[in-house]
Amino acid sequence: MKKSQKSLLGTVFIFIVAIILTGCSTGTSSTTQKSKKDEQIIVKIALNGKMSPLTIGREKGWFEEELAPLNAKVEWSEFTSGPPLLESLAANHVDLSYLGDGALIAGLDKNLPFEVIAQTSTGKSNVRIITPKDSKINSIEDLKGKKVGVASGTTGHVYLAKALKYHGLTLDDVKIINLQPDDAQSAFETKQLDAWTVWEPYITNTVEKGMAKEIKVEGEILAPGAIIARAGFAKEYPEIVEAYLRAYKKAADWRIEHPDEAAEIYAKVTKIPVETIKKIITADEPDIFFSKESIKAQQESIETLVEVGYIKNEFSFEERINYQYIDEAFKK
Repeated sequence: MKKSQKSLLGTVFIFIVAIILTGCSTGTSSTTQKSKKDEQIIVKIALNGKMSPLTIGREKGWFEEELAPLNAKVEWSEFTSGPPLLESLAANHVDLSYLGDGALIAGLDKNLPFEVIAQTSTGKSNVRIITPKDSKINSIEDLKGKKVGVASGTTGHVYLAKALKYHGLTLDDVKIINLQPDDAQSAFETKQLDAWTVWEPYITNTVEKGMAKEIKVEGEILAPGAIIARAGFAKEYPEIVEAYLRAYKKAADWRIEHPDEAAEIYAKVTKIPVETIKKIITADEPDIFFSKESIKAQQESIETLVEVGYIKNEFSFEERINYQYIDEAFKK
């Protein structure tokens, strides 16, 4: 009997200890959860070039202002083009940004972890092909066999492929020199390139300096960009993604309404003359809401990149758009 009692008491003692430990564990877990909830959220926003509304929003403090009520703090970073930005996003170093169509489509093709949540603009004046002003190259056909500088996988790469296609040529008909914009600028100015496919502000600035001329392309080639969010971040913090879109649109609208002041801000960060900047920003106004025109252009880019072997499979661009965040951010 005493043995049974001892056994029972031992069992009860173990049970009580288990309850105490469970209680302690629960208390610790609750404290940890509370601590995590109170912890400030770091939002990693990346600039892809210097000419987007992000630059204005950053200067004005509008992103910080929009995110402060959500206990979120902005951590800024900068990239010269989309491909390196995507690498950083895949490593969880970028939460919110925007991409040109080249990096965007390549990322979607590879199923990289991001959501397409809005557009940047229809891209009517974003990309062009330029040659030295004294060059004998006067048409797309004249590019055959020539050295063309372009950053691989970017919106410039897509534009070049489309332009050549419209004129009966392919990327194989030219000698591609893979250079990021700043390196290409130097190569172009020292006559190491016969032509350069690039975006703003490089186009207008180089032409305005009297160093280049644009090559006309048959028809209109749109180069729309898209606003993106890292998938895991968007799922965990949808309200922050919505706030980001509101701040982005505020900056975009302000740029349209205040071109002189906007040009001053961009001139300060690019070191390009104000009047040149003003020509650039009034030629293509930002618009974050997708249009049929820009979706069609993105689909044509996908088809072109499949044809040249840059991506493997064709897919529906519209089906990759997640309208959830923009709908919620601007619901009436």
